[in-house]
Amino acid sequence: MIKSYFKTAWRSILKHKTFSGINVLGLAIGISASLVIFMIVSYEFGFDRFQQDRDRIYRVVLGATFGGEAQGFSAGVPAPLGSAIAGEITGVEQTVPVFQFQGDASADVMIREEKDGKRQVFKKQKNVVFTNADYMSLLGYQWMAGNAKGALKDPYTVVLTESRALLYFPGIPAHMLVGRQLQYNGITATVTGIVKDLDQPTDFKAKEFISLPTIAVTSLRDNFMMNVWDDWMAYSQLYVKLSKGYTREQAAAAVNALFRRHYDPLKKPGNTITLMLQPLSDMHFNSQFQSFDSRLASKTTLYGLLAVAGFLLLLGCINFINLSTAQSSQRAREIGIRKTIGSSRMQLVLQVLSEIFLVTLMATLLSVLLTPWILKLFAAYTPEGLTADFLYHREVVLFLLALTLFISLAAGIYPALILCSYKPVLVLKRSVTVAAQSRHVWIRKMLTVGQFVIAQFFVIATLMVGKQIRYSTHADMGFNKDAVVTFNIPRDSLNAHRAVLIHRIKEIPGVQSVSSGFFSPADAGVAFVNVSYSNGKETVNPQAQIRWGDTAYLKVYDLKLAAGRNVSANDSVNEFLVNETFTREMGFQHPEQALGTYLRWNDKALVPVVGVIKDFHDMSLKSRISPMVFRNGTGATFHIRLAPANAGMSWATTVSKIQGVYRQLYPEEPFKYSFVDEMVAGFYKNEQATEGLLKWATALTILISCLGLLGLVIYTTNSRTKEIGVRKVLGAPVKQIVTLLSKEFIVLVVLAFVIAAPVAWWAAYKWLQNYAYKTTMSWWVFALSGLLMLMLAAVTLSIRTVRAAMANPVKALRSE
Repeated sequence: MIKSYFKTAWRSILKHKTFSGINVLGLAIGISASLVIFMIVSYEFGFDRFQQDRDRIYRVVLGATFGGEAQGFSAGVPAPLGSAIAGEITGVEQTVPVFQFQGDASADVMIREEKDGKRQVFKKQKNVVFTNADYMSLLGYQWMAGNAKGALKDPYTVVLTESRALLYFPGIPAHMLVGRQLQYNGITATVTGIVKDLDQPTDFKAKEFISLPTIAVTSLRDNFMMNVWDDWMAYSQLYVKLSKGYTREQAAAAVNALFRRHYDPLKKPGNTITLMLQPLSDMHFNSQFQSFDSRLASKTTLYGLLAVAGFLLLLGCINFINLSTAQSSQRAREIGIRKTIGSSRMQLVLQVLSEIFLVTLMATLLSVLLTPWILKLFAAYTPEGLTADFLYHREVVLFLLALTLFISLAAGIYPALILCSYKPVLVLKRSVTVAAQSRHVWIRKMLTVGQFVIAQFFVIATLMVGKQIRYSTHADMGFNKDAVVTFNIPRDSLNAHRAVLIHRIKEIPGVQSVSSGFFSPADAGVAFVNVSYSNGKETVNPQAQIRWGDTAYLKVYDLKLAAGRNVSANDSVNEFLVNETFTREMGFQHPEQALGTYLRWNDKALVPVVGVIKDFHDMSLKSRISPMVFRNGTGATFHIRLAPANAGMSWATTVSKIQGVYRQLYPEEPFKYSFVDEMVAGFYKNEQATEGLLKWATALTILISCLGLLGLVIYTTNSRTKEIGVRKVLGAPVKQIVTLLSKEFIVLVVLAFVIAAPVAWWAAYKWLQNYAYKTTMSWWVFALSGLLMLMLAAVTLSIRTVRAAMANPVKALRSE
């Protein structure tokens, strides 16, 4: 019986090749997009799901407030906190401190060959951490050599992952590496173990594990401030595994009580520092505590992608339903005969569903073949670790099976019930055609409108997101970000080479000005400063950021003074510039009123305000301009303004000459530079990715909608062949016939725009509230969207209507 169902279904598909092809293509597009999106979502939500007892694993993080307002969050905690928790809190089963080298968190690794004594140096190796043996058991590493108990117990020991062992000692078996030595920034460590690399998605990226006791017996003890409770930087992180029955709330209370015993935060109203326990499941999604170059995902974006997948599948199902109901009258006689010879209602439903299942199965197989190509095409939007191999994971296979069955039922149950509801007597009298047309035409119209509502929504959303990105990237930041190059020099040689480097760079013809200092005016990072101003009645403690640099800093970035003068070139005398927003926080109406006032810096020194800088954006346009303090001084970051590219030397040539000067002073250090305008554009990386995905989603929704429209117009012209022939014989021109056939569909597209426009306006308005400075809701965005959809619909309709209008009427009238 089942074989007969599928045999008949296959014959029906071959008989209606055009409609079957449209259905397969529409569903394949929707299923392909859904499959890729499911793989992305499944991969992202699969991060750190493999650890045993993961519901009891937390990262200790820190939140600080000053003046009653949120000041910031940090994944870094005081360095001595880990040992204190291990010794004083009994409800913590495992305490795992994790430290990284300061600066760029990298290490130069040197290895001496045993045979000839030659040394090999691996520069700037990432993912090197200091930790204890509990780190290995917390994440469930598999040991290839050495043992978990003693590998990281003593100072000057290190455990390598298999990939790093192959990098440093290619071709040598793991068990023969135990006892070999490596140097990390001059610290010699002996290999005591080799573990397999983690093969599951994880934010724990470490590849080399130096024993924690090494810190206590080296100069790193002071660098990491192992006894300092009032410092917390990203290089010091802490993980804990709670004992069974010991709740997160109990642990947080105990940790904060311990913290208060060792450190009393600022004794001012509204100033607090609180330690919190972040669940392991939250680490991959919470941007407040991002650190160590971890790549985070946005749950909002992932849910948005799921919504896009749902819409695309819905459009494919709508196509199927529309074309199936449109063809129902043509299959009425077949159903009537089957009923007459004894077929039951259930048998007829199964017959129709088997046909739909076969079409869906073909679309699914096509999607599986397309997915590896789609992953390459969307490489800019997919996670780095997601490959085509993920397609064969068990959850993906189950998803495809469930999706195939779901689409078969969702798209097929309504057409199946319609066909099976026909009465044999009416069918065999040929009186069902008109009734079927009138009864179900409104449903097809409603579904077509729904398709184009979704398409119009995506078009408007894409245009608005693109408009905001262009506004953000081209907005006046309050400083000149174009043609400015920045790079860092080693901090340990700052004073030795800074002046020489500045002098030599200034001599390069393509350089206009050079400055040494801290962050650029706008930067992805934040650097808050503890400054306050007392007017005699009250003390104002603004949530201020800090920048510093030499006297050329303002010139490099073309920062304008609203009042006063630039800072002094004398590093031994501290002076402040503040921005206009800071003066308003101080209570002044005019910038010049702030001149000559003093700010208390870090609750100690009083520093005079000698100038006021005009406001500039210190972060993306999502955030309001922060109160800003600028201090005179030098730093490891060099800021270089290049001459215009048409001034005789290209920027590439100029940067190459700067690199040559840099390498003369630092021959063993890599030269890494960046353009400030590219860094600012990176503020909107997520929005640009969203725009890219919206463009693809829009293209797919338009394609599926137009495929459905094409299928309906093909059916309409086929069913009205004789009418068209009669009209042509009576003298109707081609233009009139095309208008007659297209008018109904154009009205549906216009109606879809009327429905979609207010919904899209509301969604765009809500999205723009994420920005402190945003573009306007321009009328032309909606007008362009409507016009674009009308043009695409007209082109799609003309593919068939023009051909039908120009056909020879004799052929239409001479046959029944």
